[in-house]
Amino acid sequence: MPVSRSITIVTHPQYLAHDTGGGEHPETPSRLTSLLAKLHSSPLKDQLSFIEPRMAERRWLTTFHDEHYLFRLEECALSGKTHLDHQDNQLCFESYEAALLSAGAGLTGIDLLEAKENLVFCAVRPPGHHAESNLALGFCFLNNCAVAARYWQQQYGHRKILIIDFDAHHGNGIQSAFEEDPDVFYLSLHEHPTFSFPGSGYAEETGTGPGRGATLNIPLPPGADDQMVLNALIKRVEPALVTFAPERIIVAAGFDGHRDDDMSGLAYSTELYGKFGEYLAAWADQFCQGKLLSILEGGYHLKSLADSAATYLTALSNHSTKE
Repeated sequence: MPVSRSITIVTHPQYLAHDTGGGEHPETPSRLTSLLAKLHSSPLKDQLSFIEPRMAERRWLTTFHDEHYLFRLEECALSGKTHLDHQDNQLCFESYEAALLSAGAGLTGIDLLEAKENLVFCAVRPPGHHAESNLALGFCFLNNCAVAARYWQQQYGHRKILIIDFDAHHGNGIQSAFEEDPDVFYLSLHEHPTFSFPGSGYAEETGTGPGRGATLNIPLPPGADDQMVLNALIKRVEPALVTFAPERIIVAAGFDGHRDDDMSGLAYSTELYGKFGEYLAAWADQFCQGKLLSILEGGYHLKSLADSAATYLTALSNHSTKE
């Protein structure tokens, strides 16, 4: 009979010490406290286990980030400066360790997946998908998904990695990491760059050189709703995924496309994130022996973030599996 699957949550209290200065900055510790409180009080709680990550080692960070950028990030935080590269990227003394632990969560999660687990969700901050090799951007300092993909390839020998990003904003940093790489397929559904930060992710951006065709951007107009996304999943995402046939899947799980979140003009419902979970669990079963790594990106309206993440994880857990 169908059974619910367990999910390991990788998170760390140090994430709450990453201080973005209060005030109007949307990337706050309450994002995580709200999400985790929801999980602890939800019917899903008995399926969850919690583990703390290790800090990402330098050799894995430099699979994407420039060495001089890593020194600059460390110096900026530890010298008491309040932002890096742009006022959006607020940080404090504790932010450097938090960023290392955020990048390390994906590595810890991959170790768990390769050992025994099938579903891992990294509840982290700061987020990562906007971070470039040598530039902090959009609240992001280290590119958690990009580092995780290289780790999965080099540590465990899984060559073909799919990164699917359903954050409302295009993951420019992930795209730049792999746009010349045919073995990492980056697939992003996001608000059209004409209307949305960071201004990248046009449909015409499909990769370059040997990586041409291994990037699929699906920009959506403001007001895009559940049906528009479901149509894209069926008609665009699934065929591309089947053609690529990934060995492992990483999800850049952003929840800021929700209609209550004013960080985008998208109009997703909470229930849509359950549909994302259903599709991703099925694809992971079909191609990856059920192995699926999800890493938190955006989501800034506290209630919709918590509700949407819980709905997503519940769908992953409840995906039909026979024992």
